Amino acid sequence: MRTALVTASYAPDFDRCKLLCETIDRFVTGFTKHYILVEHRDVALFRKLEGPHRVVITENDLLPRWIRPFPDPSNFGRRRIWLSPYTMPLRGWHVQQFRRIAIAAHADEDAFFYIDSDVAFLKPFDCASVWRGGDLRLFRRDGDLLRPGPGEQRIWSEHAGQALGIVPVNPAGHDYIGTLIAWRRDALLSMCERIERVTGRHWIAAIGRSRRFSECMIYGRYADEVLMSKGHYHDVADFCRVYWLAPAPTDKEFAAFVEAMTPEQVAIGMQSFLGDDTARIRKLLV
Repeated sequence: MRTALVTASYAPDFDRCKLLCETIDRFVTGFTKHYILVEHRDVALFRKLEGPHRVVITENDLLPRWIRPFPDPSNFGRRRIWLSPYTMPLRGWHVQQFRRIAIAAHADEDAFFYIDSDVAFLKPFDCASVWRGGDLRLFRRDGDLLRPGPGEQRIWSEHAGQALGIVPVNPAGHDYIGTLIAWRRDALLSMCERIERVTGRHWIAAIGRSRRFSECMIYGRYADEVLMSKGHYHDVADFCRVYWLAPAPTDKEFAAFVEAMTPEQVAIGMQSFLGDDTARIRKLLV
């Protein structure tokens, strides 16, 4: 079974994405291509990362012509906003989710393994490990939405239920949101077809009617509740240890963070909103 790596990124994360690519080249095997998905204006910058197994794809080739980015006047154009006649005004992190789904209609690998820009691999990882025969690993935290706290995840789950035409919130309360996760191409394509059949809208228009959605929740609920887990097996192991909370760690805290990685964790994620210097992270990883 063929597996591609997919990273949706943008210019402010270029240095982090470059570090990711360096660590992929050092540690990751068993993939066909690494697709980097960016806004059209960022293509020239990210082309510097291309190579025999790495391709930059503009969102113009992935998304309909009716959704396009513009400078956001509310912050003097420092940020971008995506506008269309069929969706709410959306931010870049929303549109990155669309790109991650839309790659299924552009590339023909059997599965896509998604990696955020701010991830760095520290250990060897073989993409073949996400397959058990013809079944692909589906990351799932069983019953996590039933615990106190994850209010936003419940909203995302309800949105997924509406888009897919299933119960708003599954009583089992599973959470599918993770950093290093894999999705089947055939499931992505049939998921989009179902959303369009249920809603009577293009799948992007259906999802983008709200700003509060998660592509991970939509795919996970589709795989489990529509496909009844066909072609998937469940796994709760988290491959990536993520540093979430500001401020950025000191050198000593960073070393302790890495030291605390569990055996199944092969990468770390340093959230870009921490504002940490990528050169410092690279130095600490050497």
